[in-house]
Amino acid sequence: MLRYAFVSQRGYYPEALDKENQDAVCVYRRYGGDSEQLFFGVFDGHGQEGTSCAQFAKDTVPHLLLSSAALSSDPVTAFGEAMFACNEQLRSSAIDDSLSGTTAIACLIRGRAVYVANVGDSRAVLAELVDGELLARPLSHDHTPFREDECERVKRFGARILTLDQLEGLKDPTKQVWTTEEEDDGDPPRIWAPTAMYPGTAFTRSIGDSLAEQLGVTAEPEVVTAKLSADRTPLLVIASDGVFEFMSNQAVIQLASKYDDPQQSAIALVAEAYRLWLEVEVRTDDITAIVIRIDEVSTNGDMKS
Repeated sequence: MLRYAFVSQRGYYPEALDKENQDAVCVYRRYGGDSEQLFFGVFDGHGQEGTSCAQFAKDTVPHLLLSSAALSSDPVTAFGEAMFACNEQLRSSAIDDSLSGTTAIACLIRGRAVYVANVGDSRAVLAELVDGELLARPLSHDHTPFREDECERVKRFGARILTLDQLEGLKDPTKQVWTTEEEDDGDPPRIWAPTAMYPGTAFTRSIGDSLAEQLGVTAEPEVVTAKLSADRTPLLVIASDGVFEFMSNQAVIQLASKYDDPQQSAIALVAEAYRLWLEVEVRTDDITAIVIRIDEVSTNGDMKS
């Protein structure tokens, strides 16, 4: 049996108190009419049309994945097809995605098997019991210029990678002034056109962002697979980057594991993330967390209901 809950908190922006929550979340319990399948998704919109982009992806990705002929035999391929097709459909829609888009983290659970498709910098983290200790096992890896492979990939498309301080001439633009995401001082490396001050995205993959796409930003997901076990993997967290800005994967798992009720876990994660934001910043990001409790999974790979 899987128990789950989610919470989504609108960000606090002093200069825009009525700003919409640009995160979108979806859950399908009997995905595709199959009692053994569940689908979870978090879509983190950005830009002027970010809310519309996130809602579009939330509604479109699950439908496209389900309609893929590859889903039953090859979910990895099916996820790739779904993300690319969603990107194309968004491009053809009435939504202006030139400087707007959404990241996406989607999770398909089929019996004991878990498939996590990531586009951007939201995360899925599995709690895994190792030698009596509950450890965080990442099921996604952020797509940002902090990753050397992602940084070099967008550079091949002509992108400049600069922090805002570098762009404004406060730091040497010819040297890499950033280290790791954990040591980020609030000025991450961003993607810029060769001779212009756009798009300024701090991620290297997304759905939408047509101008950034010309600089190598892509909707191609990375898909990670894992196996669930009630004894070894009691907890799974899927969340937007607002949760992880000031909390490590391990801190997220430790906090979520304090509660048996996934609703209380989700509330605690969002509340703590919100508090940490305001300790450091004068604003908060939108913050969304899904917490899944894995109570029982059949040994033959079929989820028991």
